[in-house]
Amino acid sequence: MEKDMRVLLVFIATIFMAVGANAQNITPTGEWMDEYGTALSISACGDDNTQLCVVLLDVQGESRTSENLAYVNQQIMQADLVAENQWQGTVVFEGAEAEGTLTQVDANTVEIRGCRALLFCETLVFQRV
Repeated sequence: MEKDMRVLLVFIATIFMAVGANAQNITPTGEWMDEYGTALSISACGDDNTQLCVVLLDVQGESRTSENLAYVNQQIMQADLVAENQWQGTVVFEGAEAEGTLTQVDANTVEIRGCRALLFCETLVFQRV
């Protein structure tokens, strides 16, 4: 009985360590898609790889405008780490620049919020593909 309890405790401790290690390794780098099929590639960039660069891979849904199609395969955002799982910079949307924030909500979800003049804001949600 005592041996079984030790095995159970070791098993539980191993699970908690694995979950903690995975939580610390969450990164937004990779490919992402919104519910309409608009796709992004996010990578580390900058001199010390602490910034994020976002490249627009495809545009679908209501965002599929001539202004946005001009940015396919172009970098649309470069952002600096400002808090845990949050980067701020400039994002290009519909042919104009806006202040942008990229937040990694969880391992498979990022949100990009763009605001023009702090009054006109839009948040787009992307899932890892």
